[in-house]
Amino acid sequence: MHDHSFGTTPVPAGSLAPPGLKGLVVATTTVGSVRGTEGWFHYRDQDAVTVARHHTFEAATGLLLDGQLPDAPAESRVRVALADARSIDLGLVTDLHARAERTGASRMSVLRATLALLVDDTPSIDLDDAGRRDRLHAAIGAVPSVLAALHRLDSGETPLPSDPALGHVADFIRMTTGATPSPRAARAVETYLLLTLDHGFNASTFTSRVITSTGAGVGSALVGAIGALSGPLHGGAPSRVLDMLEAIGDPSNTRSWAQDELGAGRKLMGFGHAVYRADDPRSLLLRETAVGLGGPLVEQACAVEAEMLQFLKETKPDAVIVTNVEFYAAVALTLAGLPQEMFTPAFTTSRVVGWSAHILEQAADNKIMRPSARYVGPEPTRSA
Repeated sequence: MHDHSFGTTPVPAGSLAPPGLKGLVVATTTVGSVRGTEGWFHYRDQDAVTVARHHTFEAATGLLLDGQLPDAPAESRVRVALADARSIDLGLVTDLHARAERTGASRMSVLRATLALLVDDTPSIDLDDAGRRDRLHAAIGAVPSVLAALHRLDSGETPLPSDPALGHVADFIRMTTGATPSPRAARAVETYLLLTLDHGFNASTFTSRVITSTGAGVGSALVGAIGALSGPLHGGAPSRVLDMLEAIGDPSNTRSWAQDELGAGRKLMGFGHAVYRADDPRSLLLRETAVGLGGPLVEQACAVEAEMLQFLKETKPDAVIVTNVEFYAAVALTLAGLPQEMFTPAFTTSRVVGWSAHILEQAADNKIMRPSARYVGPEPTRSA
């Protein structure tokens, strides 16, 4: 049995963890890991890029939640479970959207509120594995339906009911745009979602496990994870890459634009990663996906990438800066017809699967997470 409160090497009592817990092992997992120095990552025992190339969203969901790639009947069962769960109460979403318009609440805030009402939040400690899994399937199916409905309401359009005849990703696109996507476009979005299902012990994944460690329901754990993801330092912003490409215009302007951005203390969107010290494998596959779709935007992006990487190599010779997943995600999602404002929501429809896998793992072998803090304030006065 694993103690998920501590790493493989327990930290001595009273010792101070590094800022942000960076590099500190706090749990063991079989869900997957990121091999940043090697430039690859995996889901369970499967290379994640291979999964993204050759499998469906439903198959990958089965892999992460059940521990192995499903055979055809098992994949079909996942497909049916997600299709059933995509059928949600659109009236509830409409009501909450109206309230959000009056208060100015964000779309992610409405997603949290809706999910809290849609997913049974029986304490996970009172459920068996099958009960937790059923509720997680319900959440994985509901998230794209809620987000698509909110997008349409923001656009002044009527939310669309789900279509169980479509795959999970194709239906998400249809509920968002109002049109059934071509197989090529659906596969481009699916490739992106398959590449972002899980990616190490990031802030939102850690949040989901901390909440689960209290015995709380899976709905609470997912709502907390979404809250962490909504922070601007975590979720990433592929949409900002489009803004960057528009601002640069001709690729010959890349260097001067980058110099101005760095001089102003701003980050270059789509470049650099906290973990990878080799090429980001997600970016490589999404570049291939974007090139396969073709068009002027791809040509511009490829030229800007080459100019930017050369600029960064010359100006920061001691740093290893690679193109990250956001850069070509923005291009591929745009060419597939997904609106720019739906890029972060699309990421959420993917990462909810990884959170779910970690919730199941934490709940199956649990100990409440209870770290300590070191007091550094004024010396207290103790009462007699």
